[in-house]
Amino acid sequence: MYVLGCLNRGASDERLDRVVDRVVDRLSREGRVGVVRYDATIADGTQESLTIGGDVTYGLGADGDWTASGTGLSVAGALESLATDCEYAVVVGVPRLRYPTLVVGDSPDDAGNVLATVSGPGDLEEQALVEALEDEEPYETLESLVARVKRSPRADRAGAIATFTGRVRAKDEPDDTRTEYLEFEKYEGVAEQRMAALESDLKDREGVFDVELYHRTGVVADGEDIVFVVVLAGHREEAFRTVEDGINRLKDEVPLFKKEVTVEDEFWVHEQA
Repeated sequence: MYVLGCLNRGASDERLDRVVDRVVDRLSREGRVGVVRYDATIADGTQESLTIGGDVTYGLGADGDWTASGTGLSVAGALESLATDCEYAVVVGVPRLRYPTLVVGDSPDDAGNVLATVSGPGDLEEQALVEALEDEEPYETLESLVARVKRSPRADRAGAIATFTGRVRAKDEPDDTRTEYLEFEKYEGVAEQRMAALESDLKDREGVFDVELYHRTGVVADGEDIVFVVVLAGHREEAFRTVEDGINRLKDEVPLFKKEVTVEDEFWVHEQA
């Protein structure tokens, strides 16, 4: 699922709504779109705990797009719920979103990864926006990847789904210096090709019907998930074996560079080897 933030910077709320409606309409031609709206007047925390307002509700609109709203529903939680069913999510009104953003009005210096800045819906270059968004890293969860393999044409022959989740650990031993976050960079172009080739190779195994590999880039905080391997197979033996081989080969064959930032120091791990 591709996530696009929409921010109002000096424009009217009506103009923002018109831009959002146009974006959602355009994206809905490509796939299902989830919409998360955030009201800053009822915020109660950081980005990961921002609430939406009202009781948690989900429903399909007349045009088939998902809408999420409700107190106690974080932006992260809404995205996790939408990721299993939607190809796109539009998050409205969340400042400093970690995902690419469309700004309505004037783009501030701290807006992050801004794909486009428009004064209104008439300035929106829809196709260029879609292409730029799909060049960004998609948002995935373990649940969204499992849901995807379950939709495989060969799922009726599968008796097993095995998964692996890698996460950021704060420390190896109780007295170790605490890791605050890891930062991953990929060798552009090459990493994607190697990942796709590895997926294809694993799928060609006897008894394996589908494989999904995903590795986050950018900053991944202590306790957050980094990497997923999901295997759909006829039996558990093939599933377990392919998951283990998949994560081992991903670490060996896909060019990803890791910086570790602790409370005392920071360093690129490959330079310490």
